[in-house]
Amino acid sequence: MGHQMMGVRRSAEKVERLEARLTRDQKQTIERAAALSGTSLTNFVVASAQAAAMETIKNSQVLTLRGKASKVFVNTLLNPPAPNAAAKAAWRRYKERRVR
Repeated sequence: MGHQMMGVRRSAEKVERLEARLTRDQKQTIERAAALSGTSLTNFVVASAQAAAMETIKNSQVLTLRGKASKVFVNTLLNPPAPNAAAKAAWRRYKERRVR
């Protein structure tokens, strides 16, 4: 992977520092991967950490439904139930507070 594919921006001002302690085997593995990617160790580590962080954030923000749950969800969106007494009361309170 080239520098642009790794997601590292060279023009951004770098003012923060991150340090980590690794085993010798971990460092050698990461160095090998960086070399195979044609990038520096630092760029490889930063890009890999950033990609992992973005994936973790995305996974925490995306709701994934499978099977019956997805059918129930879509059906509820397409055919919402009528509001019950609690929902109607909440709506009245909201409207009253909003007007003030």
